Amino acid sequence: MPFDLSYDDPSSDVLLDPATGVRRSILPGGVRLLTQTDRSVRSATIGLWLPVGSRDETPAHAGSTHVLEHLLFKGTRRRSAMDIATAFDEVGGDSNAITAKEHTLYYGRVRSSDVPMAVDVLTDMITGSLLEEDALATEREVILEELAMAEDDPNDVGYETFLADVLGPDTPLGRPVGGTVGSVSALGIQDVRDHFIEHYRPDNLVVTAVGDIDHDQLAGLLQAGLRRGGWTLEEGAAPTRRLRSEGPPDAAGQAAVDVASLTPHRLLRPAEQNHIYLGGRGLTALSEDRHALSVLMSVLGGGMSSRLFQNIREERGLAYSVYSFSAGYRDDGLFGLYGACRPSRTAQVVELLAEELERMGTSGIDALELARAKGQITGSFALGLEDTSSRMGRLGTIELVHGRYTSVDETLERIGRVGVEDVRDLAARLSGAFSTRVEVGPES
Repeated sequence: MPFDLSYDDPSSDVLLDPATGVRRSILPGGVRLLTQTDRSVRSATIGLWLPVGSRDETPAHAGSTHVLEHLLFKGTRRRSAMDIATAFDEVGGDSNAITAKEHTLYYGRVRSSDVPMAVDVLTDMITGSLLEEDALATEREVILEELAMAEDDPNDVGYETFLADVLGPDTPLGRPVGGTVGSVSALGIQDVRDHFIEHYRPDNLVVTAVGDIDHDQLAGLLQAGLRRGGWTLEEGAAPTRRLRSEGPPDAAGQAAVDVASLTPHRLLRPAEQNHIYLGGRGLTALSEDRHALSVLMSVLGGGMSSRLFQNIREERGLAYSVYSFSAGYRDDGLFGLYGACRPSRTAQVVELLAEELERMGTSGIDALELARAKGQITGSFALGLEDTSSRMGRLGTIELVHGRYTSVDETLERIGRVGVEDVRDLAARLSGAFSTRVEVGPES
C-alpha cells in the first residue's frame, strides 16, 4: 500500500518498503534522507535535491536558478573548480547537475568505496561555494553559448515556444528554465547570492541514494559534510512542507477542436523541414488519470507500433520523426504531438496528428493495443529501475512531488488497472483541449 510521507515527527525513521530496503529518515536540520541498499552492485548514486526551479524565480531574475547551478561547480572555500572537476574523474565516477522547472538536482555516481568522497564534495558545493563575480562573468558567457546552441536547434526552439504558448509566456512555468539572453546578461552576483541564501538550507534539502550503501553511515557522512560547510543542523527541526498549489483542472475539452482553425505560431529558420508542435493543456503530475495518460501516449505516439508512427510514417511516408509527449507539474500540465516534414506536407500532417487523437476519443482503442501499451510501459519502467541512477531519481520524485511512497509493484498494479474506457474518455477530453500550434521551419 502507498505510505504517506509525514512531516509531523521530525525524528521519524521508517522502513518504507521492507521488500526492497527503501528507508526514509528526517535528520537534524530537517534534512530528508531516502535510501535503497542494494548489495548486488558495487557502486552508488547519490542525489542532493532542492525544491527550487525556474518557476520560483522573479521575472527580473529569470535564469538565476540555472546560473547558480553552474556556479556551484566553480569553487568553494575548500576546493577549486579544478578540484571539483577532478574529484570524480580520478576515481572513474561522474557528477553533474540538473535545473528543472520545479527542482534542482546535484548528483554523483561512484564505487561504493568512494561514497565518502562523493558526499564530501557534493555537500561542500551546496554549502561552501564562493559565488564570485569573476566566476559569474565567465560562466555567464558559457550559459549564453548554451542558449545560442539551443536556438540553433529547431526542436529546442519549437518545444520551448510550444510550452510558453500553452502555459503562458509570462507565467513562471511558461518561462524557459535557462532564462533569456537579456535576463542572464542582467543578472548580478548579488542576485545569485540572494537566491542561494533563500533556498539552499537544511529544511529544503532532500538526499536520495541507491546502491551499495549503509543508511546510517550515509546519514553520518551527510551531517558531517553539511556541518563542515557551515550549516546549523538543529535537532528536531522539521522539513519545509511540500508545495501544493491550487491550479486549473485537468484538461477537459467540450468537443474536438478544428486544428486547422488554430493560427500557427511560425518561427522562420533555414531548414529543409517544418517542425510541427500541436497540443494544449494536459494533466498535472498528481492527476488520478496520469497512468491512463501513459497508456494513451504509448498507443498514440510512443513507439514504432504507435498509431502516429504507423499512419503518418509507415503507411503514408509523410514524416521521418513523429510522436506524442506530455509534461506534468504540480498545478498544470500539457500534452503535445510532434511531426517533422517538408513544408508542402504541413497541412496534411497537422490534420492527421489531430485525427488520430480524435479517433481515439470516439472509437477508443482495442484490447491488443491496450495490452501492448501496458507491456511497453511496465517493461521500460522495470528495466529502467535496474540502474541505480533511475532508482535514485524515483525516490527524489516520490519525496518532492508525490508525498506518498508507492512500491514498484503497486505502481505496476495501478497501470494494470487502466481500461480501454479510461483511455477513450481521456482522449476525448484532450482532443477538445487543442489550443496551440507551433511551426519551426523555412518560409513556405
